[in-house]
Amino acid sequence: METEVLKQQFPFYNELQTIFTARMQRMLWTEAEDGSKKKATHLSTDDDEDDGNEESEAVSQKGSSRKKKKAKIDSESGSSRSFFRNLKEILDEFMRQQLQIEAQWMEAFEARENERRLREMEWRQQMEVFENERLLMEQRWREREEQRRIREEARAEKRDALITALLNKLERQ
Repeated sequence: METEVLKQQFPFYNELQTIFTARMQRMLWTEAEDGSKKKATHLSTDDDEDDGNEESEAVSQKGSSRKKKKAKIDSESGSSRSFFRNLKEILDEFMRQQLQIEAQWMEAFEARENERRLREMEWRQQMEVFENERLLMEQRWREREEQRRIREEARAEKRDALITALLNKLERQ
């Protein structure tokens, strides 16, 4: 159950498990190789002794080697338990750090998002101000243009009236 929760929370659980299992196997192989080298050196020293001692030592070696093998198996299973316990602690610590990093990232993201929203709202307000200013300027321009057109029409009417009056005066003379 616990490994399933870890697999769901940590996407690289299988890869790390493979790496640590391979590392544990290599450790066990090196221990086994070291043990076989020690045994080979121990046997070569036995050849130097006389045959009587060899038989008694062989019997005692069998008993002691069984004890050593059992002790080695017990220590290996204990070391593998401690290894997996340490692995679990490391993964728990890693997950805690990842969750902490994710929480910090979310806080930073939310802060940036709030800042973006604030700037966007300020921008919209500024654009509304600019739009209102543009509308006011356009309205003033229209009013000035209308006044200019009215003045021009008034001048044109006065000019027409003056020209008409001059023509009338010329016709009478």
